[in-house]
Amino acid sequence: MTTRLFDQLKADNAPAWEAYTRHDFVMGMQSGELSKAAFQYYLKQDYLFLIQFARAYALAIYKAENLTEMRSALAGVKAILEMEMDLHVSYCADWGITAEELEQLEEAPENIAYTRFVLERGMAGDLLDLMVALSPCAIGYGEIGAELAKSRETKIEGNPYITWIEMYAGDEYQALVADMIEEIDTLAAKRFTKARFADLSKTFATATRLEADFWQMGLSAG
Repeated sequence: MTTRLFDQLKADNAPAWEAYTRHDFVMGMQSGELSKAAFQYYLKQDYLFLIQFARAYALAIYKAENLTEMRSALAGVKAILEMEMDLHVSYCADWGITAEELEQLEEAPENIAYTRFVLERGMAGDLLDLMVALSPCAIGYGEIGAELAKSRETKIEGNPYITWIEMYAGDEYQALVADMIEEIDTLAAKRFTKARFADLSKTFATATRLEADFWQMGLSAG
């Protein structure tokens, strides 16, 4: 069986992937010991991140080469703008963060660095470059959620972050993860060559490191 492109990229960047998915921020959610201030800061910046994520999927529409790809990208835009943003605002409210406060936020340097990198890779490259740049976030959150949910070391009772873990471990999000892994393979079938792997791996590595920096941003703020 041929190894999926995402798995190849992850294996090629195992240390960076480990540093991201096992970051102290993640371990703090697992134990329930992450500071409230750190998580709140992360939630605020994640709101701004989602806005840029929507722009990335809008760029994917432009980069698409056929209607099927355009419709897939459009579904991503609609999911973020019509569902995920509202869910995030509601979740932030549960943590004492108002919608008005979210509207007044300024992007942290780590947020700018990450999101603009993703957009740059999409603008400079093709749709496969863009999806690879997006994958550490979209797929990584699903892996983190699933791993924490099944780990015996994860605190369940009294853990304020269990709802976050359950959301990303849930069937709905896991289905999105599977769809994105499949989409990368579909794009690769048309666009991938062995000569491209080094550049795609570099993109994946940078995006993964920037994901770890995003966790560290929250941890440092708390």
